[in-house]
Formats: sequence, structure tokens, C-alpha cells
Amino acid sequence: MDAVQSTVSLLQEADVPQRDMKYYMADGSCVLRVGNTLFNVHRTILSRDCSSFGTLFTLPQGDIPEEGTSDDNPIVLQGDTPEEFRNFLWSLYALPHEIMMVRGQQVNLNCLIDIAKVASKYSFKSTETWSLDAIQEYIERKPSPILSSIPLGFPFATNSPSSPLLESKHQISRLVRLAQMCGHTKLLGTMIALLRQLMSTSLHFSYLAMSLADELDLRELRGLAYLEVLQRSVFICGGDEDGNALVEGEVHESADGLDRLVVSPAQQLRLLSGYHRLSKAWERLRALPIQFEHAPSCGATWHQHGCTQSWTEFWKEKTRADGVLSLSAANVLGRLGVILKEFDKWGSATYMHHDCKSAARRAIQETIKRINEALPGYFHEGGEY
Repeated sequence: MDAVQSTVSLLQEADVPQRDMKYYMADGSCVLRVGNTLFNVHRTILSRDCSSFGTLFTLPQGDIPEEGTSDDNPIVLQGDTPEEFRNFLWSLYALPHEIMMVRGQQVNLNCLIDIAKVASKYSFKSTETWSLDAIQEYIERKPSPILSSIPLGFPFATNSPSSPLLESKHQISRLVRLAQMCGHTKLLGTMIALLRQLMSTSLHFSYLAMSLADELDLRELRGLAYLEVLQRSVFICGGDEDGNALVEGEVHESADGLDRLVVSPAQQLRLLSGYHRLSKAWERLRALPIQFEHAPSCGATWHQHGCTQSWTEFWKEKTRADGVLSLSAANVLGRLGVILKEFDKWGSATYMHHDCKSAARRAIQETIKRINEALPGYFHEGGEY
């Protein structure tokens, strides 16, 4: 019985909010509760920048005791952590020399992310813009501080990723979500470009890119991320051979050189759909040479039928070449890339007009571009197969 009472007492004590060491100010005029922490700051500070707090403070209270006047009746903020809100308050109270340090050599990126996140939530527009610009400036430094923070030489697949790798994944996720939430197009574009780089270094980042693309509906990232996973791994879903549940996102090494990535049922269906659609797309391309418009000079000074025949024979030969067939049937972009290289090696074709060769090359490049742009559409469940 004593043990039960002791446990209940400890739980009650744990639920009692604690005053923040730094931002519970003796002369504060507004008490806020974030998680289990109390902050006491100035209403005039919180009302700046046309924030939502300014609107909140002007609402009539009626007969209800005014919130924020005491520890017993604080304004309760949901969805933030004490650390996030503490970092945000720092941006409101910091001195000029402290603000300048943010753009120095030592930047606390997580602090800036917290500031931007909370500022966006409560409509502190100028603070949000300042913090996002500071993040963008930091991300664009050379060499890239994000890439530099990722451990070099970590295994391509591991069941126990190193802490720096986990921290990098977490930080990248926060930055992508922040850029999307705030509508910061430049930061989002920078992070997507960074993820594209990282996808080729580790399946962990390919999975991260794939999951973020699904969560945030990032079309420009989805196709490439799914294609990368499709080409570089064997994807598995559910449990292992012994019936043990598998954790989504885990990468398991295998003796055959292809690593096994645990994906969700929805992701598995999208990957299989993408493989099927891309394989069919290749079969259509292989069967019929890419069309191009003959140059006017071809019909006037050249035997156009011979020009077409030369192109058709080249296409039939190169689509069956070892370099093409060594790639997966779904790797349409890779196969077209090989054909383009072979075309550049072709030299002067006896029966193909020079201007038509340039037109044919452009047609291959345009096909690659068109498939690249349409790539996200291949990886979706439902529709035609």
C-alpha cells in the first residue's frame, strides 16, 4: 500500500509544472505553460509583429478569470516543447551582439529551426523570415555543413546506424518539414537538391526521401526517391522468416549485394506499380524507335528512306546491347542514357543526314526529360497498369 501511495505521489509531483530558469521573469506579465514548464514573459513582447498573441490578448474574457495571470491559470500552449519555446523566446529577448552570433561560424541550427517553427505557428512574420533566411544562408555555406556533419565511410546498410547519421536524418527531416510548412520555396528546393545528393550515398537517405515525399506530397522528390529504392534494394514488408515484425526504414545486409529495406505496405505497392509501369514503358520504347522530324535538307538532298532505315537499325541494335540489357527493365532512364552515349560514339552514319542525327539526339534527350518529369506518376497505386 505504501508503495502505491508513493508512486501516486511521485506522479502528482511530476505533473506539477516547473518554472523555467531563464524565462520565468519576476516582472513578467503573462504566464504560459508549455508541456510541464511555466514561462512568465511580457505581454508587450508577445504582442509584437502582429502576432496571434496580440489578438488573443484583446479578446473579451467575460466572467471567466483571465488566463495568463498566475501559475494556477496559465495560457496553455499545445504542440510545442519547452526547449522549442525557450529558443523562440531567446529570439525575442536577445541583444544585438547575440543576434549577430547566429550568423557567425558557430551556428546552432536546431535552435534556428525551433525559432522558425514557433514563429510561424504564432504568426511572428518578421521573426519567421529572419530565422528562415539565417537557416538558408547557413545551409548554402561551402563546404556544406549538412554534408560535412554526415559521417564518411559509414556502411551502406546497417542495422545500428551511428548517432551522427541518425542526427543528420532527423535534422534533414525537420528542415524539409519546416520549409514546406512555412512555404519557403528556396529552402525547400535546397533541401530537395541535398537529399538527391545523399540518396546515392546510402539507402537510409533514399528511404528518408521516399517517406518525406509521401508525407508532404513532394512530387519533385517522389519519383527519384522511389526509383533509387527500386534500383538499389530488395524491399520487404511485414515480418521476417521467423515471424518477427520488421521496423519500417530498417536496412538489412544481404550476401547477394542487394540490401533489404523494410517498407510499408503502401510503399511496397507503389514500388511494384512503378516497376510494372516502367517495364511496360521500356517495351514500348524498344519496339518502336523514337520519332523525330527529318531536316528539310534531308528530303531535298538525301535519300530520306535510307536515313530512316539507318536510324531504325541503330535503335534495334543498341536496345539489345549488353550495356542496356545489364540494367533493370524498369531503369528506363539508365537504358536511354546508355543509348545516348552509344549515339555520340556512332560517328558519321553513311545513310543518315547530319541534321537528322542532331534531331534524333534531341529526341532522345527530350524523351529522357519527359520520363523524368513524369516519374512520380509511375509510382502510384491504382489507375491503369
